[in-house]
Amino acid sequence: MTRTGSSTRTHNRRAVLALALATVLCAGVASPAFAQQDIDKVNGSITAAAGQRYGDLETVNGSIRLEDGASVDEASTVNGSIQGGDDVSARKVETVNGAVRFGRKAKIAGSVETVNGGVFLDRGSVVRDGVSNVNGAIGVVGTEIGGDIETVSGDITVGADSHVKGRIHVEKPNRGGFNWNLRKQDPPRIVVGPNAVVDGPLVFDREVVLYVHSSARIGQVTGATAQRYSTATPPGE
Repeated sequence: MTRTGSSTRTHNRRAVLALALATVLCAGVASPAFAQQDIDKVNGSITAAAGQRYGDLETVNGSIRLEDGASVDEASTVNGSIQGGDDVSARKVETVNGAVRFGRKAKIAGSVETVNGGVFLDRGSVVRDGVSNVNGAIGVVGTEIGGDIETVSGDITVGADSHVKGRIHVEKPNRGGFNWNLRKQDPPRIVVGPNAVVDGPLVFDREVVLYVHSSARIGQVTGATAQRYSTATPPGE
């Protein structure tokens, strides 16, 4: 009798454990917290809902919007802007014809890239790699950039309390090709604001106007002469 009772209890325990394990596995599969939805379009905009997690968001003709707290793997478009609210995160952000703009505390694990469009990152944001474009202003405020800031024809503002761990590089326009634009263009305006830090060199392959706040710290400058200022905004603003 004792042996039979013990065997029954062991069988019951195994059944309970099996049922519990099956319940946990099923819950894990069904739980929306683990879902990472990819969205891929040719024509049309994409919106990542607030607080939700996504995989890759890709479109050709359309903008991408990340609402507050949204998280994506990669946000990519060809003709359209990429905009985010506060506390958004992404591994990589890239567009060809369009601006990139994020609110406070954006976290970009890779790079931010556009060709024809400006870039703006608000306070508390972090980009682990670099920020680059060809045409369009680049501006950051209270932001940490882990790599370089690069442009060809755009203005650059490293705003108050920002930290660029790489370099600032303005490339020569139309490298390897012909310049069919005969209109005289003003040189890019480069500003390093109050308490901003640029660890790497500032390299300019073309004419620029460079303003550096008296409280800012920068690396070696090549291709320009820094004009120091101590007011809240640089001359001309």
